[in-house]
Amino acid sequence: MNKISLPLLGFAAYSGTGKTTLLCQLIPLLKEKGIKIGVIKHAHHHFDIDHPKKDSYELRKAGAETLLIASHKRTAIIIEHAHEPQDPSLVTALNKMPMDNLDLLLVEGFKHADFPKIELHRKLLEKPYLYPDDDNIIAIATDYPLEQQTHPPIPKYQFDINEPKSIADFIEANIMN
Repeated sequence: MNKISLPLLGFAAYSGTGKTTLLCQLIPLLKEKGIKIGVIKHAHHHFDIDHPKKDSYELRKAGAETLLIASHKRTAIIIEHAHEPQDPSLVTALNKMPMDNLDLLLVEGFKHADFPKIELHRKLLEKPYLYPDDDNIIAIATDYPLEQQTHPPIPKYQFDINEPKSIADFIEANIMN
């Protein structure tokens, strides 16, 4: 991932923690700061972005392995991975991401990849922390105060998951510079 010229920051957590919710709150705050953002999201399941009766769906189902849909409002690229035995890696996704007009890449998921991440954690889910086993976690956002401990040490930066402005300020001050 050393070839990526943009700042890259991930959000790692178990399903149901609120990664997408937080990103949907953070993106407008970062845009207000003049930061142009790209997002890469990992999906653990089959998904479709086009639907039956739409031309794009019909063209893809007819056998197009790559489909680019373009209008004056947006462009979408659909690449079929019919013969891949596993999910694409973050590096593969990054290599396909157009970055020409971006200032920052945010990544949802890919929690086992080697890049800087903020861990999200909710007490109610009763899941283990990720940071003890991941040196790439630079901060943690929770819905409760963390108790101080020495081993493993808690990440230096801690946030309230329900206060996205403080996370956006952190990103501007520490990731963008």
